[in-house]
Amino acid sequence: MNIDDLVAIDIHTHAEEPCCGPRDDGYDEFQAGMANYFRNPAGAEGMLPSVQQTAAYFRERRIGAVIFPVDAERETGFRRYSNEEVARIAAENSDILIPFASIDPAKGKAGAREARRLVREFGVKGFKFHPTMQGFYPNERWAYPLYEAIAEEGAIMLFHSGQTGVGSGMRGGMGMRLKYSNPVHVDDVAVDFPDTTIILAHPSFPWTEEGLMVAQHKPNVYIDMSGWSPKYFPPIFVRYANSILKKKMLFGSDWPAITPDRWIADFETLDIKEEVRPLILKENAARILKL
Repeated sequence: MNIDDLVAIDIHTHAEEPCCGPRDDGYDEFQAGMANYFRNPAGAEGMLPSVQQTAAYFRERRIGAVIFPVDAERETGFRRYSNEEVARIAAENSDILIPFASIDPAKGKAGAREARRLVREFGVKGFKFHPTMQGFYPNERWAYPLYEAIAEEGAIMLFHSGQTGVGSGMRGGMGMRLKYSNPVHVDDVAVDFPDTTIILAHPSFPWTEEGLMVAQHKPNVYIDMSGWSPKYFPPIFVRYANSILKKKMLFGSDWPAITPDRWIADFETLDIKEEVRPLILKENAARILKL
Protein backbone atom coordinates (compact mmCIF):
# COMPACT_ATOMS: atom_id res chain seq x y z
CA MET A 1 0.00 0.00 0.00
CA ASN A 2 1.43 3.34 -1.10
CA ILE A 3 0.20 5.67 1.64
CA ASP A 4 1.43 8.79 -0.14
CA ASP A 5 -0.75 7.97 -3.15
CA LEU A 6 -3.93 7.67 -1.08
CA VAL A 7 -6.23 10.63 -0.56
CA ALA A 8 -7.84 9.04 2.51
CA ILE A 9 -8.15 5.90 4.62
CA ASP A 10 -11.65 4.66 5.41
CA ILE A 11 -11.44 2.88 8.77
CA HIS A 12 -14.94 1.35 8.60
CA THR A 13 -16.24 -0.73 5.67
CA HIS A 14 -18.29 -3.92 5.69
CA ALA A 15 -18.06 -7.25 3.90
CA GLU A 16 -21.80 -7.94 3.77
CA GLU A 17 -22.57 -10.84 1.47
CA PRO A 18 -22.67 -14.37 2.95
CA CYS A 19 -19.72 -16.43 1.76
CA CYS A 20 -21.18 -19.89 1.94
CA GLY A 21 -24.11 -20.04 -0.46
CA PRO A 22 -27.55 -18.42 -0.62
CA ARG A 23 -28.70 -15.85 1.90
CA ASP A 24 -30.15 -17.10 5.17
CA ASP A 25 -33.85 -16.77 5.97
CA GLY A 26 -34.62 -13.21 7.02
CA TYR A 27 -31.40 -11.76 5.61
CA ASP A 28 -33.17 -9.95 2.75
CA GLU A 29 -35.60 -8.33 5.20
CA PHE A 30 -32.71 -7.30 7.44
CA GLN A 31 -30.85 -5.68 4.53
CA ALA A 32 -34.02 -3.98 3.30
CA GLY A 33 -34.45 -2.43 6.75
CA MET A 34 -30.84 -1.23 6.70
CA ALA A 35 -31.31 0.24 3.24
CA ASN A 36 -34.41 2.12 4.36
CA TYR A 37 -32.61 3.47 7.43
CA PHE A 38 -29.63 4.71 5.41
CA ARG A 39 -31.68 5.65 2.31
CA ASN A 40 -29.50 3.34 0.25
CA PRO A 41 -31.40 2.14 -2.86
CA ALA A 42 -28.71 -0.39 -3.84
CA GLY A 43 -29.19 -2.19 -0.53
CA ALA A 44 -32.96 -2.16 -0.95
CA GLU A 45 -32.58 -3.94 -4.28
CA GLY A 46 -30.27 -6.55 -2.77
CA MET A 47 -27.31 -5.27 -4.79
CA LEU A 48 -24.65 -5.36 -2.10
CA PRO A 49 -21.03 -5.24 -3.30
CA SER A 50 -18.64 -8.15 -3.02
CA VAL A 51 -15.26 -7.63 -1.37
CA GLN A 52 -13.66 -7.60 -4.84
CA GLN A 53 -16.12 -4.95 -5.99
CA THR A 54 -15.39 -2.96 -2.85
CA ALA A 55 -11.68 -3.06 -3.64
CA ALA A 56 -12.29 -1.82 -7.18
CA TYR A 57 -14.52 1.02 -5.96
CA PHE A 58 -12.00 2.24 -3.40
CA ARG A 59 -9.04 1.81 -5.75
CA GLU A 60 -10.72 4.04 -8.32
CA ARG A 61 -11.00 6.74 -5.65
CA ARG A 62 -7.51 6.16 -4.18
CA ILE A 63 -8.98 5.51 -0.73
CA GLY A 64 -7.56 2.77 1.48
CA ALA A 65 -10.20 0.73 3.28
CA VAL A 66 -10.32 -1.31 6.47
CA ILE A 67 -12.83 -4.09 5.77
CA PHE A 68 -14.46 -6.65 8.05
CA PRO A 69 -17.44 -9.00 8.45
CA VAL A 70 -19.55 -9.11 11.63
CA ASP A 71 -19.89 -12.37 13.54
CA ALA A 72 -23.44 -12.17 14.93
CA GLU A 73 -24.47 -15.76 14.26
CA ARG A 74 -25.55 -16.39 17.85
CA GLU A 75 -27.96 -13.46 18.05
CA THR A 76 -29.20 -13.18 14.45
CA GLY A 77 -28.90 -16.68 13.04
CA PHE A 78 -27.14 -15.27 9.97
CA ARG A 79 -23.93 -17.07 9.04
CA ARG A 80 -20.93 -14.83 9.24
CA TYR A 81 -18.77 -14.08 6.26
CA SER A 82 -15.60 -16.14 6.72
CA ASN A 83 -12.81 -14.13 8.32
CA GLU A 84 -10.29 -16.13 6.32
CA GLU A 85 -12.08 -15.38 3.05
CA VAL A 86 -12.17 -11.65 3.73
CA ALA A 87 -8.48 -11.69 4.69
CA ARG A 88 -7.58 -13.70 1.58
CA ILE A 89 -9.32 -11.27 -0.76
CA ALA A 90 -7.80 -8.34 1.12
CA ALA A 91 -4.35 -9.87 0.59
CA GLU A 92 -5.07 -10.08 -3.14
CA ASN A 93 -5.92 -6.37 -3.02
CA SER A 94 -3.34 -5.28 -0.48
CA ASP A 95 -2.73 -2.02 -2.34
CA ILE A 96 -6.14 -0.83 -1.11
CA LEU A 97 -7.70 -3.20 1.50
CA ILE A 98 -6.69 -3.71 5.14
CA PRO A 99 -8.21 -6.80 6.79
CA PHE A 100 -9.99 -6.77 10.14
CA ALA A 101 -11.95 -9.77 11.43
CA SER A 102 -14.91 -10.38 13.73
CA ILE A 103 -15.42 -13.05 16.39
CA ASP A 104 -18.32 -13.33 18.81
CA PRO A 105 -16.65 -13.11 22.26
CA ALA A 106 -19.04 -15.82 23.46
CA LYS A 107 -16.82 -18.27 21.56
CA GLY A 108 -14.41 -18.03 24.48
CA LYS A 109 -11.11 -19.88 24.19
CA ALA A 110 -11.97 -21.10 20.69
CA GLY A 111 -12.45 -17.49 19.65
CA ALA A 112 -9.16 -16.53 21.26
CA ARG A 113 -7.35 -19.26 19.30
CA GLU A 114 -9.01 -18.08 16.10
CA ALA A 115 -7.93 -14.49 16.76
CA ARG A 116 -4.29 -15.48 17.23
CA ARG A 117 -4.33 -17.55 14.05
CA LEU A 118 -5.93 -14.77 12.02
CA VAL A 119 -3.26 -12.29 13.08
CA ARG A 120 -0.33 -14.65 12.64
CA GLU A 121 -1.36 -16.46 9.47
CA PHE A 122 -3.63 -14.00 7.68
CA GLY A 123 -2.24 -10.59 8.63
CA VAL A 124 -5.44 -9.38 10.28
CA LYS A 125 -4.82 -6.01 11.93
CA GLY A 126 -7.91 -5.64 14.09
CA PHE A 127 -11.26 -7.02 15.26
CA LYS A 128 -14.75 -5.57 14.95
CA PHE A 129 -17.27 -5.95 17.79
CA HIS A 130 -20.94 -4.99 17.57
CA PRO A 131 -22.32 -5.20 21.13
CA THR A 132 -25.94 -4.79 20.01
CA MET A 133 -25.75 -7.38 17.23
CA GLN A 134 -23.65 -9.75 19.37
CA GLY A 135 -25.78 -9.25 22.49
CA PHE A 136 -23.21 -8.35 25.17
CA TYR A 137 -21.83 -5.48 27.21
CA PRO A 138 -18.20 -4.84 26.16
CA ASN A 139 -16.99 -4.93 29.77
CA GLU A 140 -18.38 -8.38 30.57
CA ARG A 141 -15.57 -10.52 31.93
CA TRP A 142 -16.43 -13.56 29.83
CA ALA A 143 -15.36 -11.51 26.79
CA TYR A 144 -11.87 -10.97 28.20
CA PRO A 145 -10.17 -14.16 26.94
CA LEU A 146 -10.72 -12.91 23.39
CA TYR A 147 -9.55 -9.40 24.28
CA GLU A 148 -6.43 -10.82 25.91
CA ALA A 149 -5.53 -12.70 22.73
CA ILE A 150 -6.08 -9.60 20.61
CA ALA A 151 -4.01 -7.47 22.98
CA GLU A 152 -1.15 -9.95 23.10
CA GLU A 153 -1.06 -10.09 19.29
CA GLY A 154 -0.91 -6.29 19.06
CA ALA A 155 -4.15 -5.93 17.11
CA ILE A 156 -6.83 -3.24 17.31
CA MET A 157 -10.31 -3.51 18.85
CA LEU A 158 -13.13 -1.63 17.12
CA PHE A 159 -16.48 -1.38 18.94
CA HIS A 160 -19.77 -0.25 17.44
CA SER A 161 -21.26 2.45 19.66
CA GLY A 162 -24.60 4.23 19.83
CA GLN A 163 -27.81 3.61 17.94
CA THR A 164 -27.73 1.17 15.03
CA GLY A 165 -29.54 0.82 11.74
CA VAL A 166 -29.64 -2.94 12.35
CA GLY A 167 -33.27 -3.83 13.01
CA SER A 168 -34.44 -0.22 12.85
CA GLY A 169 -38.19 -0.13 12.12
CA MET A 170 -38.50 -3.92 12.16
CA ARG A 171 -40.79 -5.77 14.55
CA GLY A 172 -39.14 -5.72 17.98
CA GLY A 173 -36.12 -4.12 16.38
CA MET A 174 -35.15 -7.60 15.14
CA GLY A 175 -34.30 -8.40 18.75
CA MET A 176 -31.51 -5.82 18.86
CA ARG A 177 -31.03 -4.24 22.30
CA LEU A 178 -29.55 -0.75 22.06
CA LYS A 179 -28.40 -0.64 25.68
CA TYR A 180 -25.32 -2.74 24.95
CA SER A 181 -23.75 -0.06 22.76
CA ASN A 182 -23.33 2.79 25.22
CA PRO A 183 -19.63 3.67 24.82
CA VAL A 184 -19.16 4.09 28.57
CA HIS A 185 -18.95 0.28 28.81
CA VAL A 186 -15.82 0.40 26.64
CA ASP A 187 -14.15 2.59 29.26
CA ASP A 188 -13.53 -0.50 31.42
CA VAL A 189 -11.92 -2.26 28.46
CA ALA A 190 -9.63 0.73 27.90
CA VAL A 191 -8.59 0.61 31.58
CA ASP A 192 -7.92 -3.13 31.53
CA PHE A 193 -6.10 -3.09 28.15
CA PRO A 194 -4.27 0.25 28.26
CA ASP A 195 -1.72 -0.64 25.59
CA THR A 196 -4.29 -1.80 23.02
CA THR A 197 -5.66 0.64 20.45
CA ILE A 198 -9.45 0.84 20.79
CA ILE A 199 -11.77 2.56 18.32
CA LEU A 200 -15.31 3.68 19.11
CA ALA A 201 -17.25 3.42 15.86
CA HIS A 202 -19.67 6.25 15.03
CA PRO A 203 -20.60 9.44 16.93
CA SER A 204 -22.27 7.24 19.62
CA PHE A 205 -25.71 8.88 19.40
CA PRO A 206 -27.47 9.42 21.80
CA TRP A 207 -24.42 8.98 24.02
CA THR A 208 -22.18 11.27 21.97
CA GLU A 209 -20.75 13.04 24.99
CA GLU A 210 -19.98 9.74 26.72
CA GLY A 211 -17.98 8.68 23.67
CA LEU A 212 -16.08 11.98 23.62
CA MET A 213 -15.45 11.60 27.35
CA VAL A 214 -13.92 8.14 26.98
CA ALA A 215 -11.75 9.15 24.01
CA GLN A 216 -10.53 12.27 25.79
CA HIS A 217 -9.77 10.48 29.04
CA LYS A 218 -8.14 7.28 27.75
CA PRO A 219 -5.02 7.71 25.58
CA ASN A 220 -5.65 4.46 23.70
CA VAL A 221 -9.23 5.26 22.59
CA TYR A 222 -10.10 6.80 19.21
CA ILE A 223 -13.38 7.61 17.45
CA ASP A 224 -14.33 6.79 13.88
CA MET A 225 -16.82 9.17 12.29
CA SER A 226 -18.69 6.56 10.25
CA GLY A 227 -22.37 5.73 10.06
CA TRP A 228 -23.51 9.35 9.88
CA SER A 229 -23.34 11.97 7.20
CA PRO A 230 -21.09 14.73 8.62
CA LYS A 231 -23.86 17.27 8.09
CA TYR A 232 -25.70 15.62 10.99
CA PHE A 233 -22.77 15.69 13.45
CA PRO A 234 -23.72 17.40 16.73
CA PRO A 235 -21.90 20.73 17.32
CA ILE A 236 -20.03 19.37 20.33
CA PHE A 237 -18.71 16.47 18.23
CA VAL A 238 -17.36 18.90 15.62
CA ARG A 239 -15.87 21.10 18.35
CA TYR A 240 -13.93 18.19 19.84
CA ALA A 241 -12.83 17.01 16.38
CA ASN A 242 -11.43 20.46 15.73
CA SER A 243 -9.55 20.69 19.00
CA ILE A 244 -8.62 18.26 21.76
CA LEU A 245 -9.50 15.13 19.77
CA LYS A 246 -8.13 16.22 16.39
CA LYS A 247 -5.49 13.46 16.52
CA LYS A 248 -8.02 10.82 17.62
CA MET A 249 -10.76 11.26 15.01
CA LEU A 250 -10.83 8.87 12.04
CA PHE A 251 -12.64 9.01 8.71
CA GLY A 252 -15.02 6.10 8.23
CA SER A 253 -17.96 5.76 5.87
CA ASP A 254 -19.85 2.58 6.93
CA TRP A 255 -19.76 1.29 3.35
CA PRO A 256 -21.94 0.09 1.72
CA ALA A 257 -24.64 1.75 3.84
CA ILE A 258 -22.96 5.13 3.32
CA THR A 259 -20.54 5.66 0.45
CA PRO A 260 -17.28 7.56 0.90
CA ASP A 261 -18.40 9.81 -1.98
CA ARG A 262 -21.38 10.95 0.05
CA TRP A 263 -19.44 11.19 3.32
CA ILE A 264 -16.52 13.18 1.92
CA ALA A 265 -18.80 15.55 -0.02
CA ASP A 266 -20.61 16.42 3.22
CA PHE A 267 -17.33 16.57 5.16
CA GLU A 268 -16.07 19.24 2.76
CA THR A 269 -18.90 21.55 3.89
CA LEU A 270 -18.23 20.93 7.59
CA ASP A 271 -16.57 23.65 9.66
CA ILE A 272 -13.31 21.77 10.16
CA LYS A 273 -9.97 23.57 10.28
CA GLU A 274 -7.84 23.06 7.19
CA GLU A 275 -4.93 21.70 9.22
CA VAL A 276 -7.23 19.15 10.87
CA ARG A 277 -8.75 17.71 7.67
CA PRO A 278 -5.71 15.62 6.63
CA LEU A 279 -5.44 14.24 10.17
CA ILE A 280 -9.01 12.97 10.06
CA LEU A 281 -8.98 11.76 6.47
CA LYS A 282 -5.70 9.85 6.51
CA GLU A 283 -2.89 10.67 8.91
CA ASN A 284 -4.46 9.51 12.17
CA ALA A 285 -5.49 6.18 10.64
CA ALA A 286 -2.07 5.63 9.03
CA ARG A 287 -0.47 6.14 12.44
CA ILE A 288 -2.60 3.74 14.47
CA LEU A 289 -2.59 1.10 11.70
CA LYS A 290 1.22 1.40 11.56
CA LEU A 291 1.15 1.57 7.78
